[in-house]
Amino acid sequence: MSRYPFALLLPEESDRMDRAAAAILTPVLLMENAGWAVARIIRNRFSPCRVTVACGPGNNGGDGYVVACHLARWGWPVRVAALSSPRSGTPAAEMADRWTGPVVPFTSEEVGRADLVVDAVFGSGLKRPVSDETASVLAAAPQVVAIDMPSGVSGASGEILGRARGCHFTVTFVRPRPGHFLQPGAGLCGEVICVDIGMPERAWDGIDPAIQHNEPGLWSLPISGEGDYKYHRGVVSLCGGTEMPGATRLAAGAARRSGAGLVRISAGEGAPAYRLGDPSLIVDGAPLAELLEDARRKVWICGPGLTEGEVAATLPQLLKSGRMVLADAGALTWGAGDLTRLKGVAAITPHIGEFRKLFGPVEGSRIDAAREAAKRLDAVIVMKGPDTLIAAPDGRVAINTHASSALATAGSGDTLTGVIAALLAAGMDVWEGCCAGVWLHGEAGIEAGKAHGGWPVAEDLDLPLGPARATATRLAQEAGRKKAVGSLL
Repeated sequence: MSRYPFALLLPEESDRMDRAAAAILTPVLLMENAGWAVARIIRNRFSPCRVTVACGPGNNGGDGYVVACHLARWGWPVRVAALSSPRSGTPAAEMADRWTGPVVPFTSEEVGRADLVVDAVFGSGLKRPVSDETASVLAAAPQVVAIDMPSGVSGASGEILGRARGCHFTVTFVRPRPGHFLQPGAGLCGEVICVDIGMPERAWDGIDPAIQHNEPGLWSLPISGEGDYKYHRGVVSLCGGTEMPGATRLAAGAARRSGAGLVRISAGEGAPAYRLGDPSLIVDGAPLAELLEDARRKVWICGPGLTEGEVAATLPQLLKSGRMVLADAGALTWGAGDLTRLKGVAAITPHIGEFRKLFGPVEGSRIDAAREAAKRLDAVIVMKGPDTLIAAPDGRVAINTHASSALATAGSGDTLTGVIAALLAAGMDVWEGCCAGVWLHGEAGIEAGKAHGGWPVAEDLDLPLGPARATATRLAQEAGRKKAVGSLL
């Protein structure tokens, strides 16, 4: 097992590993292993058929020549369509020299005659748009499997560079790339299969991946034990407004179900609107300044259900008091007018529209945009979406794909804010707490979707949060055991 089991390798990190490996073993060995793995997967998933391997001039094409050799050895009718020849003296050139079967022109007509096309043209390190001619050739394929990454998809960001053809599945090596999980490119990869090709453990030396796939084991949840009490589990406080109490109540309910020991709403004159319903929810009518005298109330939510005026009256007080503040909704609207208003918050949870209002247009890589925003605000950024990004000011990024379209309902974002706040109140690191909260929210959405025919409302997300914690704890423990076993091998 890799020393970084959740790492998503950037193309430059993968290249550095390849160069490090070349000093340890024969340079062509990894290419042979990669091509063998792809050929074996194709043989296991398809019956023998007419195959055209579309090869580029680089290492990706070298892998393709190995695939062609193995499939032909097993009796499959195989042809190679080469975009251009590999540079002489490279491992890819050596693999091309080993291919003695038919070579056909790299054209739409030739590719269209195949039953299956192996896309070995460009790998994950692509930085410029694929030409229209190359894209048209691959588009003519009846079905495609890709090596490393569909040609035209950036491995670093999931961006489409030019045009790209959707694949039946994509086989990658050592660890997946961010582009396998980030839209729109992820939608073209099909199933992503990551295989071990014998990368030496020493090749990881000097590699410190900053981008991770968000899964239990990347973080671990606080576990309640004997002697625990409500203030140890953490207090979550929320600023409540007078016009939209529903959003605040949703966040409060999620915090309670996610394990907060105590949840309190500071509602001021609007307190009566909050006092109907949950008997264990404490509603305070006292002035905020008086409530901040209680040092045990360390974590606050500001934004859900608040107008800009209400945020202006509360958020500066929270920040001046040194409290840990999770800002969302109305707070982000207020901050869009002047980003410095949010300086001092621990984390914000914008969807892409709110993100653009705060930080400007997102051009190119969303990872880069989220990283820059986190650094600029000096806060964790949770860029919500089907592939939510959690970015820390120090450059760490997690990509979360554990979610469901069932979360596409009004109020689910308020629920997420409450989940994260409960974890921060329990003492989790801000970035890890945000990562864990996003995963738990996704798990709750998946389970609520099952229970409600795929159409839950935000109120339905609360009950699955307790079981979601249990699932996350079990998976994190399993990941820890696997890592421990791997370190002994």
